[in-house]
Amino acid sequence: MYGPYDMYDPDDERRVGHVSVSEARDTFAELINRAAYGHERVLVARRGRAIAAIVPIEDIELLEHVEDEQDLTAALEALADPENTVSIPWAQVEAELDVRP
Repeated sequence: MYGPYDMYDPDDERRVGHVSVSEARDTFAELINRAAYGHERVLVARRGRAIAAIVPIEDIELLEHVEDEQDLTAALEALADPENTVSIPWAQVEAELDVRP
């Protein structure tokens, strides 16, 4: 993996790492290569405001790993909660969620 990045000023689309939507459209393949091979994060801005990002796949994999860890922690906490030891009948769950087959 690679080291941390400097954070960008989201209000300045002229900075390195920022491109306008129209520039992103015109240079999409180059931006993808910058993310994939140069491990760059590129913010896409509209009217000076960052609205999207093109990031290396490693960033997404890390984010998904962090989310999975948070989900696992929440599940383990729920299982450890003594109030969660009583089973809830499926019919009750369906009724509370208004689930209809």
